[in-house]
Amino acid sequence: MSNTRRCFLKSAGQSVSTLAAASLIRPTFGFEPPPEKVNLGIVGCGGIMNHHLKGLVSRKEAVSISWLCDVDPGQMEKISGHLSSHQKTAPQRTSRFDDVIADKNVDAIVIATPHHWHAPIAIRAMQAGKDVYIEKPISHVYSEGHAVIKAARKYGRVVQQGSQMRNSPVTERAGQLLKDGIIGDIKIARAWTAETRSVVKPVPDSQPPTGVDYDLWLGPAPKRPFNKHRFHQTWRMFTDYANGEIGDDGIHDIDMAAWGLGIDSAPKQITARGSRMMLQGHASDYPDNMNVTWEFPDGRLMIYENYPFTAYGMHGFDNGNVFYGTDGYMIFSRRGAFSVFLGPKSKPGPTEGDVRGERGYAEHMAEFLSAVRSRNLNTKANALTAHRSCALVHLAEIAFRTSGRLEFDPKTETFIGSDAANRMLTKEYREPFGIPDVT
Repeated sequence: MSNTRRCFLKSAGQSVSTLAAASLIRPTFGFEPPPEKVNLGIVGCGGIMNHHLKGLVSRKEAVSISWLCDVDPGQMEKISGHLSSHQKTAPQRTSRFDDVIADKNVDAIVIATPHHWHAPIAIRAMQAGKDVYIEKPISHVYSEGHAVIKAARKYGRVVQQGSQMRNSPVTERAGQLLKDGIIGDIKIARAWTAETRSVVKPVPDSQPPTGVDYDLWLGPAPKRPFNKHRFHQTWRMFTDYANGEIGDDGIHDIDMAAWGLGIDSAPKQITARGSRMMLQGHASDYPDNMNVTWEFPDGRLMIYENYPFTAYGMHGFDNGNVFYGTDGYMIFSRRGAFSVFLGPKSKPGPTEGDVRGERGYAEHMAEFLSAVRSRNLNTKANALTAHRSCALVHLAEIAFRTSGRLEFDPKTETFIGSDAANRMLTKEYREPFGIPDVT
Protein backbone atom coordinates (compact mmCIF):
# COMPACT_ATOMS: atom_id res chain seq x y z
CA MET A 1 0.00 0.00 0.00
CA SER A 2 1.07 3.62 -0.16
CA ASN A 3 3.15 4.87 2.76
CA THR A 4 0.30 7.12 3.96
CA ARG A 5 -2.16 4.24 4.15
CA ARG A 6 0.38 1.92 5.73
CA CYS A 7 1.01 4.47 8.48
CA PHE A 8 -2.71 4.89 9.01
CA LEU A 9 -3.24 1.15 9.40
CA LYS A 10 -0.32 0.87 11.79
CA SER A 11 -1.52 3.67 14.02
CA ALA A 12 -5.08 2.42 13.91
CA GLY A 13 -3.97 -1.06 14.91
CA GLN A 14 -2.08 0.33 17.92
CA SER A 15 -4.88 2.54 19.17
CA VAL A 16 -6.82 0.89 22.00
CA SER A 17 -9.34 3.70 22.08
CA THR A 18 -10.09 3.26 18.40
CA LEU A 19 -10.69 -0.45 18.83
CA ALA A 20 -12.85 0.14 21.86
CA ALA A 21 -14.96 2.67 20.01
CA ALA A 22 -15.38 0.28 17.12
CA SER A 23 -16.60 -2.44 19.46
CA LEU A 24 -19.44 -0.16 20.59
CA ILE A 25 -20.61 0.25 17.02
CA ARG A 26 -20.73 -3.43 16.04
CA PRO A 27 -20.00 -6.78 17.71
CA THR A 28 -16.49 -8.07 17.00
CA PHE A 29 -17.41 -11.77 17.21
CA GLY A 30 -17.45 -13.23 13.71
CA PHE A 31 -16.68 -9.84 12.12
CA GLU A 32 -14.05 -9.87 9.43
CA PRO A 33 -13.16 -6.43 8.09
CA PRO A 34 -13.07 -6.17 4.31
CA PRO A 35 -9.61 -6.40 2.75
CA GLU A 36 -7.89 -3.14 2.05
CA LYS A 37 -8.15 -2.06 -1.55
CA VAL A 38 -5.05 -2.63 -3.67
CA ASN A 39 -4.25 -0.04 -6.34
CA LEU A 40 -3.20 -1.81 -9.52
CA GLY A 41 -1.44 -0.62 -12.63
CA ILE A 42 -2.14 -2.67 -15.76
CA VAL A 43 0.70 -2.90 -18.29
CA GLY A 44 -0.18 -4.66 -21.53
CA CYS A 45 -3.91 -4.61 -22.34
CA GLY A 46 -4.38 -7.40 -24.86
CA GLY A 47 -4.87 -11.16 -24.69
CA ILE A 48 -4.75 -12.57 -21.17
CA MET A 49 -5.30 -9.18 -19.54
CA ASN A 50 -8.90 -9.23 -20.75
CA HIS A 51 -9.36 -12.44 -18.78
CA HIS A 52 -7.70 -11.01 -15.67
CA LEU A 53 -9.79 -7.83 -15.66
CA LYS A 54 -13.05 -9.69 -16.27
CA GLY A 55 -12.21 -11.95 -13.33
CA LEU A 56 -11.29 -9.10 -10.98
CA VAL A 57 -14.53 -7.29 -11.81
CA SER A 58 -16.85 -10.32 -11.70
CA ARG A 59 -15.43 -11.44 -8.34
CA LYS A 60 -15.72 -7.89 -7.00
CA GLU A 61 -12.11 -8.01 -5.83
CA ALA A 62 -10.95 -5.23 -3.50
CA VAL A 63 -8.83 -3.56 -6.15
CA SER A 64 -8.81 -0.24 -7.92
CA ILE A 65 -7.40 -0.07 -11.43
CA SER A 66 -5.40 3.15 -11.36
CA TRP A 67 -3.70 2.89 -14.76
CA LEU A 68 -4.08 1.23 -18.13
CA CYS A 69 -0.86 1.14 -20.12
CA ASP A 70 -0.33 -0.05 -23.68
CA VAL A 71 1.59 1.23 -26.70
CA ASP A 72 -1.62 0.75 -28.70
CA PRO A 73 -4.45 3.07 -27.52
CA GLY A 74 -6.94 0.75 -29.19
CA GLN A 75 -6.03 -2.01 -26.74
CA MET A 76 -6.73 0.26 -23.77
CA GLU A 77 -10.06 1.30 -25.26
CA LYS A 78 -11.17 -2.31 -25.71
CA ILE A 79 -10.29 -3.34 -22.19
CA SER A 80 -11.67 -0.27 -20.41
CA GLY A 81 -15.24 -1.45 -20.92
CA HIS A 82 -14.75 -4.11 -18.23
CA LEU A 83 -14.27 -1.43 -15.57
CA SER A 84 -17.38 0.74 -15.91
CA SER A 85 -19.32 -1.29 -13.36
CA HIS A 86 -16.37 -1.79 -11.02
CA GLN A 87 -15.21 1.71 -10.15
CA LYS A 88 -16.49 5.25 -10.46
CA THR A 89 -13.16 6.78 -11.44
CA ALA A 90 -11.80 5.76 -14.82
CA PRO A 91 -8.14 4.70 -14.80
CA GLN A 92 -5.53 6.97 -16.28
CA ARG A 93 -4.13 5.89 -19.63
CA THR A 94 -0.59 6.00 -20.96
CA SER A 95 1.65 4.33 -23.50
CA ARG A 96 4.65 4.57 -21.15
CA PHE A 97 5.00 2.11 -18.28
CA ASP A 98 7.30 4.60 -16.52
CA ASP A 99 4.20 6.72 -15.81
CA VAL A 100 2.62 3.80 -13.97
CA ILE A 101 5.77 3.00 -12.03
CA ALA A 102 6.23 6.64 -11.01
CA ASP A 103 2.78 6.84 -9.39
CA LYS A 104 3.38 6.45 -5.64
CA ASN A 105 -0.24 5.42 -5.10
CA VAL A 106 0.17 2.29 -7.23
CA ASP A 107 0.77 -0.74 -5.01
CA ALA A 108 1.30 -3.44 -7.62
CA ILE A 109 1.62 -3.88 -11.37
CA VAL A 110 0.20 -6.66 -13.52
CA ILE A 111 2.47 -7.21 -16.55
CA ALA A 112 1.13 -8.90 -19.68
CA THR A 113 3.41 -7.61 -22.41
CA PRO A 114 5.38 -9.70 -24.91
CA HIS A 115 8.07 -11.74 -23.16
CA HIS A 116 10.99 -9.48 -24.04
CA TRP A 117 9.53 -6.73 -21.83
CA HIS A 118 8.63 -8.88 -18.77
CA ALA A 119 11.88 -8.66 -16.78
CA PRO A 120 12.86 -5.06 -17.71
CA ILE A 121 9.48 -3.69 -16.59
CA ALA A 122 9.22 -5.93 -13.52
CA ILE A 123 12.64 -4.98 -12.20
CA ARG A 124 12.01 -1.27 -12.71
CA ALA A 125 8.69 -1.65 -10.89
CA MET A 126 10.31 -3.46 -7.96
CA GLN A 127 12.97 -0.78 -7.69
CA ALA A 128 10.13 1.72 -7.28
CA GLY A 129 8.56 -0.32 -4.48
CA LYS A 130 5.86 -2.09 -6.51
CA ASP A 131 4.87 -5.73 -6.26
CA VAL A 132 4.52 -7.53 -9.59
CA TYR A 133 2.30 -10.16 -11.14
CA ILE A 134 4.20 -11.22 -14.28
CA GLU A 135 2.65 -13.32 -16.98
CA LYS A 136 4.64 -16.38 -17.95
CA PRO A 137 7.47 -16.64 -18.59
CA ILE A 138 9.06 -14.14 -16.21
CA SER A 139 12.16 -14.09 -18.43
CA HIS A 140 13.02 -13.96 -22.11
CA VAL A 141 16.52 -15.40 -21.55
CA TYR A 142 18.08 -17.40 -18.72
CA SER A 143 20.00 -14.56 -17.05
CA GLU A 144 16.84 -12.48 -16.63
CA GLY A 145 15.41 -15.02 -14.21
CA HIS A 146 18.30 -14.43 -11.81
CA ALA A 147 17.90 -10.66 -12.20
CA VAL A 148 14.21 -10.91 -11.21
CA ILE A 149 15.09 -13.10 -8.20
CA LYS A 150 17.78 -10.68 -7.10
CA ALA A 151 15.47 -7.68 -7.42
CA ALA A 152 12.66 -9.38 -5.49
CA ARG A 153 15.02 -10.19 -2.62
CA LYS A 154 16.80 -6.84 -2.55
CA TYR A 155 13.65 -4.73 -2.63
CA GLY A 156 11.44 -7.10 -0.62
CA ARG A 157 8.77 -7.35 -3.30
CA VAL A 158 6.06 -9.90 -4.02
CA VAL A 159 6.44 -11.71 -7.35
CA GLN A 160 3.83 -14.02 -8.82
CA GLN A 161 4.28 -15.62 -12.23
CA GLY A 162 1.07 -16.35 -14.13
CA SER A 163 1.30 -20.11 -13.60
CA GLN A 164 -2.29 -20.39 -12.46
CA MET A 165 -2.41 -24.15 -11.96
CA ARG A 166 -0.04 -23.77 -9.01
CA ASN A 167 -3.10 -22.55 -7.10
CA SER A 168 -5.82 -24.71 -8.62
CA PRO A 169 -7.88 -26.83 -6.18
CA VAL A 170 -7.43 -29.87 -8.44
CA THR A 171 -3.66 -29.36 -8.29
CA GLU A 172 -3.84 -29.29 -4.52
CA ARG A 173 -5.76 -32.57 -4.42
CA ALA A 174 -3.43 -34.25 -6.89
CA GLY A 175 -0.41 -32.90 -5.02
CA GLN A 176 -1.61 -34.38 -1.75
CA LEU A 177 -1.90 -37.81 -3.35
CA LEU A 178 1.61 -37.53 -4.76
CA LYS A 179 2.92 -36.33 -1.40
CA ASP A 180 1.28 -39.30 0.30
CA GLY A 181 3.22 -41.58 -2.05
CA ILE A 182 0.31 -43.07 -3.97
CA ILE A 183 2.52 -43.78 -7.01
CA GLY A 184 5.75 -44.25 -5.05
CA ASP A 185 8.91 -42.32 -5.87
CA ILE A 186 8.42 -40.21 -8.98
CA LYS A 187 11.27 -40.79 -11.40
CA ILE A 188 10.06 -39.26 -14.67
CA ALA A 189 7.66 -36.44 -15.51
CA ARG A 190 6.37 -35.94 -19.02
CA ALA A 191 4.65 -32.82 -20.38
CA TRP A 192 3.03 -32.13 -23.71
CA THR A 193 1.39 -29.51 -25.88
CA ALA A 194 -0.74 -31.24 -28.51
CA GLU A 195 -2.85 -28.79 -30.49
CA THR A 196 -3.30 -28.21 -34.19
CA ARG A 197 -1.59 -25.15 -35.63
CA SER A 198 -1.94 -23.50 -39.05
CA VAL A 199 0.55 -21.94 -41.40
CA VAL A 200 1.00 -18.17 -41.09
CA LYS A 201 2.39 -16.95 -44.38
CA PRO A 202 4.94 -14.09 -44.38
CA VAL A 203 3.66 -10.63 -45.32
CA PRO A 204 5.54 -7.49 -46.41
CA ASP A 205 6.62 -4.88 -43.86
CA SER A 206 4.30 -1.91 -43.47
CA GLN A 207 3.64 1.16 -41.32
CA PRO A 208 2.59 0.80 -37.67
CA PRO A 209 -1.10 1.46 -36.93
CA THR A 210 -1.96 5.08 -36.19
CA GLY A 211 -1.19 6.06 -32.62
CA VAL A 212 1.02 3.07 -31.84
CA ASP A 213 4.37 3.80 -30.15
CA TYR A 214 6.21 1.15 -32.12
CA ASP A 215 9.70 2.09 -30.94
CA LEU A 216 8.61 1.56 -27.34
CA TRP A 217 6.93 -1.71 -28.30
CA LEU A 218 10.29 -2.91 -29.64
CA GLY A 219 12.03 -1.66 -26.51
CA PRO A 220 15.05 -3.90 -25.81
CA ALA A 221 14.51 -5.89 -29.02
CA PRO A 222 16.51 -5.18 -32.20
CA LYS A 223 15.32 -2.31 -34.37
CA ARG A 224 13.22 -3.68 -37.25
CA PRO A 225 10.61 -2.33 -39.67
CA PHE A 226 7.01 -2.86 -38.55
CA ASN A 227 5.40 -6.11 -39.68
CA LYS A 228 1.91 -7.09 -38.61
CA HIS A 229 3.07 -10.62 -37.79
CA ARG A 230 5.56 -9.16 -35.31
CA PHE A 231 2.80 -7.32 -33.46
CA HIS A 232 -0.44 -8.34 -31.76
CA GLN A 233 -0.87 -12.08 -31.13
CA THR A 234 1.68 -13.44 -33.63
CA TRP A 235 4.71 -11.80 -31.99
CA ARG A 236 4.96 -15.19 -30.26
CA MET A 237 6.50 -16.65 -33.41
CA PHE A 238 9.71 -14.61 -33.23
CA THR A 239 12.83 -14.96 -31.09
CA ASP A 240 13.16 -11.18 -30.69
CA TYR A 241 10.08 -11.07 -28.45
CA ALA A 242 9.09 -14.57 -27.40
CA ASN A 243 10.09 -18.16 -26.67
CA GLY A 244 8.08 -20.15 -29.18
CA GLU A 245 5.45 -22.76 -28.38
CA ILE A 246 7.54 -24.25 -25.59
CA GLY A 247 7.74 -20.89 -23.80
CA ASP A 248 4.20 -19.75 -24.54
CA ASP A 249 1.78 -22.62 -23.96
CA GLY A 250 4.37 -25.27 -23.10
CA ILE A 251 5.69 -23.43 -20.04
CA HIS A 252 2.41 -24.13 -18.23
CA ASP A 253 2.84 -27.89 -18.60
CA ILE A 254 6.60 -27.77 -18.03
CA ASP A 255 5.90 -25.89 -14.81
CA MET A 256 3.48 -28.62 -13.74
CA ALA A 257 6.07 -31.28 -14.60
CA ALA A 258 8.60 -29.46 -12.43
CA TRP A 259 5.99 -29.26 -9.67
CA GLY A 260 5.18 -32.98 -9.85
CA LEU A 261 8.83 -34.02 -9.98
CA GLY A 262 9.78 -31.63 -7.16
CA ILE A 263 12.54 -29.89 -9.11
CA ASP A 264 14.93 -27.91 -6.90
CA SER A 265 17.96 -27.51 -9.18
CA ALA A 266 19.00 -26.98 -12.76
CA PRO A 267 19.46 -30.06 -14.97
CA LYS A 268 22.85 -31.54 -15.81
CA GLN A 269 22.05 -32.52 -19.39
CA ILE A 270 19.63 -31.23 -22.02
CA THR A 271 18.70 -32.91 -25.29
CA ALA A 272 16.46 -31.06 -27.75
CA ARG A 273 15.31 -31.63 -31.30
CA GLY A 274 12.74 -29.96 -33.52
CA SER A 275 11.91 -29.49 -37.17
CA ARG A 276 9.51 -28.12 -39.76
CA MET A 277 7.32 -31.21 -39.79
CA MET A 278 4.16 -29.92 -41.43
CA LEU A 279 3.85 -26.11 -41.29
CA GLN A 280 5.76 -25.50 -44.51
CA GLY A 281 6.22 -21.80 -45.29
CA HIS A 282 5.34 -20.79 -41.73
CA ALA A 283 6.62 -17.31 -40.80
CA SER A 284 7.83 -18.38 -37.35
CA ASP A 285 11.46 -18.50 -36.18
CA TYR A 286 10.60 -21.66 -34.24
CA PRO A 287 10.12 -25.30 -35.26
CA ASP A 288 6.55 -26.58 -35.38
CA ASN A 289 7.41 -29.55 -33.16
CA MET A 290 9.86 -30.07 -30.34
CA ASN A 291 11.01 -32.96 -28.18
CA VAL A 292 13.16 -32.19 -25.12
CA THR A 293 14.67 -34.27 -22.31
CA TRP A 294 16.25 -32.81 -19.17
CA GLU A 295 18.30 -35.06 -16.89
CA PHE A 296 18.80 -33.88 -13.30
CA PRO A 297 21.78 -34.56 -11.00
CA ASP A 298 19.97 -37.41 -9.20
CA GLY A 299 19.13 -39.13 -12.50
CA ARG A 300 15.46 -38.14 -12.68
CA LEU A 301 14.12 -37.09 -16.07
CA MET A 302 11.69 -34.55 -17.47
CA ILE A 303 10.34 -34.85 -21.02
CA TYR A 304 8.46 -32.29 -23.10
CA GLU A 305 6.71 -33.05 -26.39
CA ASN A 306 5.09 -30.54 -28.73
CA TYR A 307 2.97 -31.71 -31.65
CA PRO A 308 1.08 -29.38 -34.03
CA PHE A 309 -1.14 -32.04 -35.61
CA THR A 310 -2.96 -33.75 -32.73
CA ALA A 311 -6.54 -32.46 -32.67
CA TYR A 312 -7.29 -35.49 -30.46
CA GLY A 313 -4.78 -34.45 -27.79
CA MET A 314 -2.97 -37.08 -25.74
CA HIS A 315 -4.61 -39.14 -23.01
CA GLY A 316 -7.66 -37.04 -23.80
CA PHE A 317 -6.01 -33.66 -23.22
CA ASP A 318 -4.41 -31.07 -25.47
CA ASN A 319 -2.13 -30.04 -22.58
CA GLY A 320 -1.04 -32.38 -19.85
CA ASN A 321 1.45 -34.39 -17.84
CA VAL A 322 2.20 -37.92 -16.77
CA PHE A 323 4.10 -38.55 -13.54
CA TYR A 324 5.75 -41.98 -13.56
CA GLY A 325 6.45 -43.46 -10.11
CA THR A 326 7.78 -46.74 -8.78
CA ASP A 327 4.26 -47.94 -7.86
CA GLY A 328 2.13 -46.41 -10.58
CA TYR A 329 1.55 -43.30 -12.64
CA MET A 330 -0.72 -40.26 -12.68
CA ILE A 331 -2.14 -38.56 -15.75
CA PHE A 332 -2.66 -34.88 -14.92
CA SER A 333 -4.00 -32.00 -16.98
CA ARG A 334 -4.05 -28.30 -16.21
CA ARG A 335 -7.49 -28.36 -17.79
CA GLY A 336 -8.55 -29.64 -14.38
CA ALA A 337 -8.31 -33.43 -14.16
CA PHE A 338 -6.17 -36.36 -13.04
CA SER A 339 -6.30 -40.15 -13.01
CA VAL A 340 -4.10 -42.59 -11.10
CA PHE A 341 -3.15 -46.09 -12.27
CA LEU A 342 -1.45 -48.51 -9.90
CA GLY A 343 0.64 -51.65 -10.03
CA PRO A 344 1.65 -54.00 -12.85
CA LYS A 345 -1.88 -54.11 -14.28
CA SER A 346 -2.51 -50.35 -14.07
CA LYS A 347 -5.40 -50.74 -11.66
CA PRO A 348 -7.47 -47.52 -11.65
CA GLY A 349 -6.99 -45.37 -8.56
CA PRO A 350 -8.31 -41.96 -7.50
CA THR A 351 -9.72 -39.88 -10.34
CA GLU A 352 -10.91 -36.32 -10.77
CA GLY A 353 -13.16 -35.61 -13.73
CA ASP A 354 -12.65 -32.83 -16.24
CA VAL A 355 -13.30 -29.91 -13.87
CA ARG A 356 -12.73 -27.03 -16.28
CA GLY A 357 -13.70 -24.44 -13.69
CA GLU A 358 -10.73 -25.36 -11.51
CA ARG A 359 -7.92 -23.83 -13.53
CA GLY A 360 -6.66 -21.64 -10.70
CA TYR A 361 -7.07 -18.14 -12.15
CA ALA A 362 -9.14 -16.74 -9.27
CA GLU A 363 -7.09 -18.46 -6.56
CA HIS A 364 -3.78 -17.45 -8.13
CA MET A 365 -4.68 -13.77 -8.34
CA ALA A 366 -6.21 -13.91 -4.86
CA GLU A 367 -2.95 -15.27 -3.43
CA PHE A 368 -1.05 -12.43 -5.10
CA LEU A 369 -3.39 -9.74 -3.75
CA SER A 370 -3.28 -11.29 -0.29
CA ALA A 371 0.52 -11.31 -0.41
CA VAL A 372 0.57 -7.64 -1.39
CA ARG A 373 -1.45 -6.86 1.74
CA SER A 374 0.30 -9.24 4.15
CA ARG A 375 3.86 -8.95 2.72
CA ASN A 376 4.12 -12.72 2.35
CA LEU A 377 6.87 -13.03 -0.25
CA ASN A 378 6.64 -16.81 -0.63
CA THR A 379 3.85 -17.12 -3.19
CA LYS A 380 3.38 -20.42 -4.99
CA ALA A 381 4.85 -19.00 -8.21
CA ASN A 382 7.46 -16.72 -6.66
CA ALA A 383 10.54 -15.58 -8.57
CA LEU A 384 12.72 -18.59 -7.68
CA THR A 385 10.01 -21.17 -8.40
CA ALA A 386 9.17 -19.43 -11.67
CA HIS A 387 12.81 -19.27 -12.74
CA ARG A 388 13.34 -22.98 -12.18
CA SER A 389 10.61 -23.73 -14.71
CA CYS A 390 11.44 -20.93 -17.17
CA ALA A 391 15.11 -21.95 -17.08
CA LEU A 392 14.13 -25.30 -18.59
CA VAL A 393 12.59 -23.51 -21.55
CA HIS A 394 15.69 -21.39 -22.12
CA LEU A 395 18.09 -24.32 -21.77
CA ALA A 396 16.01 -26.37 -24.20
CA GLU A 397 16.00 -23.60 -26.78
CA ILE A 398 19.77 -23.17 -26.47
CA ALA A 399 20.34 -26.91 -26.92
CA PHE A 400 18.08 -26.92 -29.98
CA ARG A 401 19.89 -23.97 -31.55
CA THR A 402 23.39 -25.35 -30.93
CA SER A 403 24.43 -29.00 -30.81
CA GLY A 404 21.16 -30.64 -29.82
CA ARG A 405 22.70 -32.10 -26.67
CA LEU A 406 24.50 -30.12 -23.99
CA GLU A 407 26.06 -30.78 -20.60
CA PHE A 408 25.22 -28.19 -17.93
CA ASP A 409 26.82 -27.58 -14.53
CA PRO A 410 23.98 -26.93 -12.05
CA LYS A 411 26.39 -25.34 -9.55
CA THR A 412 28.00 -22.78 -11.85
CA GLU A 413 24.93 -22.65 -14.13
CA THR A 414 27.07 -22.73 -17.24
CA PHE A 415 27.34 -25.12 -20.16
CA ILE A 416 30.34 -27.41 -20.25
CA GLY A 417 32.46 -27.10 -23.37
CA SER A 418 30.22 -24.77 -25.38
CA ASP A 419 31.05 -21.07 -25.54
CA ALA A 420 28.28 -20.57 -28.09
CA ALA A 421 25.70 -21.98 -25.69
CA ASN A 422 26.97 -19.91 -22.77
CA ARG A 423 26.64 -16.72 -24.81
CA MET A 424 22.97 -17.53 -25.32
CA LEU A 425 22.28 -17.53 -21.56
CA THR A 426 21.90 -13.77 -21.96
CA LYS A 427 21.41 -11.35 -24.85
CA GLU A 428 22.17 -7.86 -26.09
CA TYR A 429 19.65 -5.14 -25.26
CA ARG A 430 18.84 -2.12 -27.39
CA GLU A 431 19.59 1.00 -25.41
CA PRO A 432 18.17 2.47 -23.26
CA PHE A 433 15.78 -0.43 -22.62
CA GLY A 434 18.01 -3.02 -20.95
CA ILE A 435 17.86 -4.69 -17.56
CA PRO A 436 18.35 -2.17 -14.72
CA ASP A 437 21.36 -2.76 -12.51
CA VAL A 438 20.50 -4.61 -9.30
CA THR A 439 23.55 -4.51 -7.03
